[in-house]
Amino acid sequence: MCGIVGAVSTRNIVPVLVQGLQRLEYRGYDSCGVAVNGLTEQLGQAAGLQRARSTARVAELAEQVDADHGGLQGLTGIAHTRWATHGAPAVHNAHPHFSHGPQATGSSPRIALVHNGIIENHDELRQQLSAKGYVFTSQTDTEVMVHLIDSLYQGDVLQAVMQAVQQLHGAYAIAVIAKDEPQRVVGARAGSPLIMGLGESENFLASDAMALAGVTDQIVYLAEGDVVDLGLRHCQVYDVSQQAVTRAVQTVKAQSMAADLGPYQHYMQKEIFEQPRAIADTLEGVAGIVPELFDPAGQNGVAADVFAQVDTVLILACGTSYYSGCVAKYWLESLARIPCQVEVASEYRYRDSVPDPRTLVVTITQSGETADTLAALRHAQGLGMHHTLTICNVATSAMVRECKLAYITRAGVEIGVASTKAFTTQLAGLFLLTLALAKSKHRLSPQDEAQHLKAMRHLPLALQSVLALEPLLIAWAQDFADKENALFLGRGMHYPIALEGALKLKEISYIHAEAYPAGELKHGPLALVTSAMPVVTVAPNDTLLEKLKSNLQEVRARGGVLYVLADADTRIQSGEGLHVIRMPEHYGALSPLLHVVPLQLLAYHTACARGTDVDKPRNLAKSVTVE
Repeated sequence: MCGIVGAVSTRNIVPVLVQGLQRLEYRGYDSCGVAVNGLTEQLGQAAGLQRARSTARVAELAEQVDADHGGLQGLTGIAHTRWATHGAPAVHNAHPHFSHGPQATGSSPRIALVHNGIIENHDELRQQLSAKGYVFTSQTDTEVMVHLIDSLYQGDVLQAVMQAVQQLHGAYAIAVIAKDEPQRVVGARAGSPLIMGLGESENFLASDAMALAGVTDQIVYLAEGDVVDLGLRHCQVYDVSQQAVTRAVQTVKAQSMAADLGPYQHYMQKEIFEQPRAIADTLEGVAGIVPELFDPAGQNGVAADVFAQVDTVLILACGTSYYSGCVAKYWLESLARIPCQVEVASEYRYRDSVPDPRTLVVTITQSGETADTLAALRHAQGLGMHHTLTICNVATSAMVRECKLAYITRAGVEIGVASTKAFTTQLAGLFLLTLALAKSKHRLSPQDEAQHLKAMRHLPLALQSVLALEPLLIAWAQDFADKENALFLGRGMHYPIALEGALKLKEISYIHAEAYPAGELKHGPLALVTSAMPVVTVAPNDTLLEKLKSNLQEVRARGGVLYVLADADTRIQSGEGLHVIRMPEHYGALSPLLHVVPLQLLAYHTACARGTDVDKPRNLAKSVTVE
């Protein structure tokens, strides 16, 4: 969450900072701001630290700074878009934060800072700084950091930052500028991502390479504990022991977030309809099931060796990615005959578990920077489980760098906060992993391998057929628009799909939605069923179909209204209180990839009917980089 951009240049850097914020707004949009070592209209005379902050979106901030018409200008600056943690979304809590020195609130600010993360010892530091005369004007932990750096500042902002980070407990990525050092930006990171971008007579900091798309493709990924000192023509990285080090420069062709919506109303709708292409891209080059599919670094034989050594699988993930892992558990245990646990990453590292060095630890994350999942991975490694693999959409992310193996999905940039194509491409990667593990254990015959690969290659066409159901889902959405509660049901490997459908509806329409295994109805949820609560049911033609039909009758007997996504050959007919949409075909083990798409469309069109902000739902952000 939150987004950082920083720059030192020979040109007015404000337009670059604002454009970078627009590309990072998916990380948080509660407030935003930009600060510069200001200049006069002639871009020559120093004017001190200046800033603009807003609780509106970045587009409104761009109008406020009026960079193209003699407004806020500077050769050095920092910018931030915020997902609120400490303090409500308000201008006085928005970044960048200034420090004026002790008991000097009316004086010219000396230090400006932006921050991603959470400082756990902020209360203790706040008390110490208040005792020194520092005045706090916000409720943020970030203002504590800027005052702390100010208290240590003696003309060298790098040294002040290096001393300050020694006192911080928690997670942070920061960018700092000082009034008296107009061609310098200092950054630091611990537990939150920060990258450096290299240009000609200019250098940059950002929380994501995407912020620098079109500005530079020369990217340095800072390591845990790094501090970096940026000038016009130099940049020096210092490691956690504050020794000068060299970090590798990578050429990264980051895609801009400013994708064309084309005929679509929102990015979420566009991304739902991009799923056939995303699946095709994710499966491109998969001619057979071989361990090397999970070895993007080309390490000869490493994947095969890992697969041979593991007996169980532990999946760590959060949110939508967790539900993809829950589907994979069914696949791994039924097709590969490998025991699998799926853990919510934010819970896993805080409980006593029984480590097994013969476990394959699989992390699932769209961004590769999800703080809870990274921390869970490191916890598992600390317990001696070193066979690690990630399913991830960003090849340059921290997760990919920290795992031994990886499968890079190719969903492309996903702008809508509610994940769609990232989820289905994760499922595709997990199904390939299931087949690879089954084959390594001699549990996948050549005939079954060929059949599964044929089914996977047909997925894009099958998804196109499902997307053609959109008009029927729009009609359902009209029924849901005035509801405040909904129930989702599924059985077997479609129960996680019901969970994902409920999550999508609550995320973007703000309708309270829950999902249950259909067999659990009579153990509690049936008490909630009335004609005012729609019940959405995923009904594939599998071995549990007859059991599911009985569950449907339990709902109808209580006056509930059912909305059923049924395979064509299930013989479930529409009737009073029973609305049926027929899926184009039954798809066996890969059925979850098809059944989730109508649930995405239902959530999307319900949100549209209710007039909510589909792509940027309240209180949420795309990349969860804080605990």
